[in-house]
Amino acid sequence: MTAVTIYHNPACGTSRNTLALLREKGHEPTVVEYLKAGWTKAQLQDLLARMDASAHDILRVRGTNAEELGLTDHNVSDDAVIAAMIIEPILVNRPIVVTDKGAALCRPAELVLGLI
Repeated sequence: MTAVTIYHNPACGTSRNTLALLREKGHEPTVVEYLKAGWTKAQLQDLLARMDASAHDILRVRGTNAEELGLTDHNVSDDAVIAAMIIEPILVNRPIVVTDKGAALCRPAELVLGLI
């Protein structure tokens, strides 16, 4: 069985559904409550590389101050978006799941099935 990590926000329905789906499929993932744990630059860069994504691809706009901070402008560099995500972890969309098969932002939850 493959190792699974979920970057999880228990207040998010999609995140809860993804975690439940993983467990339903027989996986007990390492659960990282990223709002409590926070992020490092290296951690976010690693996740983005595994996902073949940009920081803008995982930027959460709804329910955050991303627009007010000017982060939704695609001319803003990934480094600037990552710096904001480190300061305000809520700016990272969720859930992100990592397995030996790769990493993905699992919105909708069923996207996790491609990783297990």
